[in-house]
Amino acid sequence: MTLPEDPSTPDEATDRNVLGHPLVPCGLDPRTGFFRDGCCRTGPSDRGRHVVCALVTDDFLAFSRVRGNDLVTPRPEYSFPGLRAGDRWCLCASRWLEAHDAGVAPPVLLAATHEKALEVVPLAALAALAADEAA
Repeated sequence: MTLPEDPSTPDEATDRNVLGHPLVPCGLDPRTGFFRDGCCRTGPSDRGRHVVCALVTDDFLAFSRVRGNDLVTPRPEYSFPGLRAGDRWCLCASRWLEAHDAGVAPPVLLAATHEKALEVVPLAALAALAADEAA
């Protein structure tokens, strides 16, 4: 007997990045992603759409803290180690866009940014801050 698939679990075989290619991992140290699998995958249970792979900066971390999301302080109960500038982290698409509009968006890795980000963020905005060679 096979069990039905969990509808909240992403399908790794079909996940694509904003360039239309297979999604690559964003970061394993610290382990990122809504599913903490290192990838910016999403599913129905991910209300924030953690799909933008970013190289966080001090300016962005300060911005996020002011907006009520402290990404610096460790939260072990959520398997969250706290971030430092330079860490790769899957950000909510809407927060990245908010930071972009405020002039403090961190660079992104397009190859590790899920195509679902394009439902919120224009590709041109992501590409303008691309940190990978795919741009």
